[in-house]
Amino acid sequence: MLSVQQALSGIDAEVIVVDNNSPDDSCKMMKERFSDVKLIENKVNAGFPKGNNIGVNAAKGEYICILNPDTVVAEDTFVKVLAFAESQKDFGICGVKLIDGRGFFLPESKRGVPTPWVAFTKIGGLYKLLPRREIFNRYYAQHIGENQNGKVDILVGAFMIMKREVYLEVGGFDEDCFMYSDDIDLSYMVLKKGLRNYYYADTSVIY
Repeated sequence: MLSVQQALSGIDAEVIVVDNNSPDDSCKMMKERFSDVKLIENKVNAGFPKGNNIGVNAAKGEYICILNPDTVVAEDTFVKVLAFAESQKDFGICGVKLIDGRGFFLPESKRGVPTPWVAFTKIGGLYKLLPRREIFNRYYAQHIGENQNGKVDILVGAFMIMKREVYLEVGGFDEDCFMYSDDIDLSYMVLKKGLRNYYYADTSVIY
């Protein structure tokens, strides 16, 4: 939360936290330490998709950011991504370079649509053996390097920035998915609208 607040310095923004009935003292901590944050306390754990849909419905901004609570954003993340989004005519969703706590790049930062063939190349490890062959490298969108910006099909739900209007038009996250695969569905629905999803490598988020 501290990294988010620092990265939003100078940006007209609101922070909304949706708590899915945490059994610990998370809500109490939020109220004591981050009283300026809008906290929505769900009475049941309705899952990741519904929790995010509730948060977006309460939001007022032009853009929304879906962000996991276990992430740390860089100070320039929101400034850079929003500027990039404004420069694209066909903007759908933007994801960034995700790194783990040791600083290693997480390849799931950018992915392709997991068709049966693409899934097979992942399960069979073919994407590792022939990373430069387009027919084999689609699962992790290896046509784009980790330090390159470019169009991709699928982005991870840990960090997504998009226009709130687009999110609502495609129906947000599919609430039939309690968790997992919901980010694939949302990314694909945005592509079907004729918009483009982007991997943006000029800032990073610890995940």
